[in-house]
Amino acid sequence: MMLKKTYKLRLYPTKKQTEKLEWTLARCCELYNAALQERRESYTYTGKGTNYNQQAMQLPEIKELREEYKEIHSQVLQDVLRRVEKAFKDFFKRVKAGKKPGYPRFQSRTRYDSFCYPQAGFSIKNGRLELSKIGHSKIKLHCKVLGTIKTCTIRREGGCWYACFSCEVGQVLRTPYTDEAVGIDLGVSKLATLSTGDVIENPKHYRRAEKRLAKAGQALSRKKRGSQRRKKAVQRIAKLHRKVRNQRNDYLHQWSRRLVNTYETIVFEEIAPANLSKRAKPKQDEQTGQYLSNGASAKSGLNKSILDAGWSTFIAFCEYKAANAGTVEVVKVDPKYTSQVCSGCGVVVKKKLSERWHSCECGTELDRDHNAALNIKALWLGRSLQEAQAS
Repeated sequence: MMLKKTYKLRLYPTKKQTEKLEWTLARCCELYNAALQERRESYTYTGKGTNYNQQAMQLPEIKELREEYKEIHSQVLQDVLRRVEKAFKDFFKRVKAGKKPGYPRFQSRTRYDSFCYPQAGFSIKNGRLELSKIGHSKIKLHCKVLGTIKTCTIRREGGCWYACFSCEVGQVLRTPYTDEAVGIDLGVSKLATLSTGDVIENPKHYRRAEKRLAKAGQALSRKKRGSQRRKKAVQRIAKLHRKVRNQRNDYLHQWSRRLVNTYETIVFEEIAPANLSKRAKPKQDEQTGQYLSNGASAKSGLNKSILDAGWSTFIAFCEYKAANAGTVEVVKVDPKYTSQVCSGCGVVVKKKLSERWHSCECGTELDRDHNAALNIKALWLGRSLQEAQAS
């Protein structure tokens, strides 16, 4: 069985190479916007759209008119047009599904951050990455790139450059240390509580960096628009956010690896963090029409903590590591009543969100999150909470 795996490796280009990479991104961004504009005008004036093949056939003519495009690998330019094609296909899919369409929009140079060699034009030799039309760049091979490399995407993140290799690799089965199942209750004060009673602490990386981010934001607000100082201030904020993201991902990678290596079945709640972190709805007095207090301030703080915890990322890391292992399964169950039902006797014990201890008349005394984790595991094992919900 062949699996797809992406390796993200840090690049260390020279100053001249960095300028060339920036220049290539700018030309790709221009081509993307021009292709998008052509599609819009074609539909406006003729009532018919255009497609990738028709636009790709125009590339030789574009190179004759704009000779600088001859300095970019042909497949990189073709991939830009494929991105436009994909943007419109996704748009029409959302329209058919009745979702918010989100018409494809033009990209600014600050938002267009990657270009791709889809088949050829790149190679790794002696710790250096050779890119066609750009040259050799030092690359940090912190891990061995396994499998067959299919694509190479060059990505800019702030002031850093990365090469992302999409590879086809053969599946290597990995047997976990135990054949047990574990239920996991995700939280804010603690990242996760396991049905075994173990706790994964929440380091709250964003909260710890919040003061530095606020200070950097204040410094940015005092800079004149368009100035070099403002650009440096923007890069400073981007660097701080990138550090927070890297810290969070590193922490989640470590714990997801431990879970996949230890348990045969990992059971999560089927939750939607995007819905849980929505802003509070406004409240109005029916008679006067005045807006009433809706707890928006407290909800905003909770939303920030939910996003800082990275629940979706944690589950995604566990899922793909389990798929690579081949012998580990990640499943999800309905979270309804898992915090209220007693894991000992199945009776509903109603609690406020502020109550963090579960106490039942049957004698069950334990942490609220531990109780929920036990119920999550029990649901997967076949125990139904329907009777408890009805009582």
